[in-house]
Amino acid sequence: MRRLDRHGALAFAPIQDVRGQELLLGVPAELRLASMHGVTPDGRVWSGGEAVRVILGALPFGTIPSAVAATFPEATDAAYRLVTRHRETLGRWLGRDACSVDPSGR
Repeated sequence: MRRLDRHGALAFAPIQDVRGQELLLGVPAELRLASMHGVTPDGRVWSGGEAVRVILGALPFGTIPSAVAATFPEATDAAYRLVTRHRETLGRWLGRDACSVDPSGR
């Protein structure tokens, strides 16, 4: 995601990090690690499949994919759940650090 974000519109913070905890204050602690989250500049938190739409919308090429995700939220959520169920396999294919949220940008 970081490579696709050519304009630096996204900020990355591990959920367990102080910044991640601050951003997710409105999310119950037991649900924070259950999915990925997108936090908009106005502080709204989107989780799981809904976060996909928000994150895509922030990327340079993401206007159309974000609109598709918004038009078909059930399909977006199903695709998100499919990816999360197979994230270990996808991680092996994409590389060990593919899903890292290291804010240093390594």
